[in-house]
Amino acid sequence: MMVVTSNEIPTSRWTFLTNHGHVLIAIARDPGARLRDVAERVGITERAVQGIVSDLVDTGYVERIRVGRRNQYSVRDNLPFRHPLEQDYMVGELVRMLGGSTSLPGPFGGAT
Repeated sequence: MMVVTSNEIPTSRWTFLTNHGHVLIAIARDPGARLRDVAERVGITERAVQGIVSDLVDTGYVERIRVGRRNQYSVRDNLPFRHPLEQDYMVGELVRMLGGSTSLPGPFGGAT
């Protein structure tokens, strides 16, 4: 049993969000980030991020827009979570709560 005082945060390997959630938040915070940078922030390989981004794009949670030689991303905030326990909530609620934006700046989306 782990004993923790009120000022300490227990350390362990698990987190409340999956890698898919972490990648979604990282993209929402920096829509123009390179996947290499997202991988570094999340703490997984670039190859894993590529697969996760493909999952998010294929299921409609993220839109990928080619801008020159780079990609820009936009999180679609009006879609529900996938698991039945959370399906009454929209992903945009989580993104905004954790400091991300759900649209691309300037000509690609609504935010400026």
